[in-house]
Amino acid sequence: MSERIPALQALRAFEVAARYGSFTRAAEELVLTQGAISHHIKTLEGLFDCALFERRGPKLSLTEPGRLLAQELKVGFKIIENACGLLKKDRQDIRLKAPSTLTVRWLLKVLGEFRQTPSPSRVQLSSVWMDVDRVDFYSEPFDAAILLADGRFAADVDSLKLFDEWLVPVCSPAHGVASAQGLDALNRHELLHPSPDRRDWRRWLTRLQATQVALDRGQVFDSLDQGMSAAQQGAGVAVVDLLLAHGELDGGQLVMPFPQAVATGEGYYLVWPRTAPQAHQVRALGEFLASRVPCLPQQGVDYLYD
Repeated sequence: MSERIPALQALRAFEVAARYGSFTRAAEELVLTQGAISHHIKTLEGLFDCALFERRGPKLSLTEPGRLLAQELKVGFKIIENACGLLKKDRQDIRLKAPSTLTVRWLLKVLGEFRQTPSPSRVQLSSVWMDVDRVDFYSEPFDAAILLADGRFAADVDSLKLFDEWLVPVCSPAHGVASAQGLDALNRHELLHPSPDRRDWRRWLTRLQATQVALDRGQVFDSLDQGMSAAQQGAGVAVVDLLLAHGELDGGQLVMPFPQAVATGEGYYLVWPRTAPQAHQVRALGEFLASRVPCLPQQGVDYLYD
């Protein structure tokens, strides 16, 4: 080749440092010294005759040339990883990322059932808190993920819908709020928000045109699971996913003070890279998960589309 290509070790050191914005974390991941990472970066900057990072005290940020290089290397190293994966087609493990609430409320039990099937695939589950569900298959060590999303994914990602999200208010049976009191009654009770942006209550109230209910109050939690647990303890009224709360609703630990369930237009999807060596196994897992989704209640619930 007529042009000199930088050493792969130097490019890898840069890609990891760019991803973390830290020479220290890059050194830890690559099992190198921080000085070795710095040397690799200086080598590349000398070869390209431009700065790749801006250094302002302890803060490290990419320059525009650095951003462009990092963007392309991210894709390039994923291609290399996938190429090597083609020689490991016998690997049956599926590394799965999933939201923490979904894991606790449904997924753990279903994966336990999956382990009892004749499938050779083994699922390595990572339960992760995500305010907004996302996965980056280029930088995260997963073969698949379950995400709450609207179904629009990148062209190189396959997906299988597991179930739709339906939002319903829930509270302890002893909490003393009921639909007969009207939506105004919610102003006399603590609202429990399962996310800091209060988006779920906003969606539910907007669909019912309940502009009289104040959203700027109540307790805020990091997850739907926390909000549901607080409601069960009598702390207030939470808005939750109907299917994820079905166990507590069926068991009487929670009740629905208002029967309206609002579809958000989002749902839980199993997603995976289209060209992944484990694509066939992941789809089989997805079909099993979809077959274990509880049925929506047919009585006592008024289903409304957002």
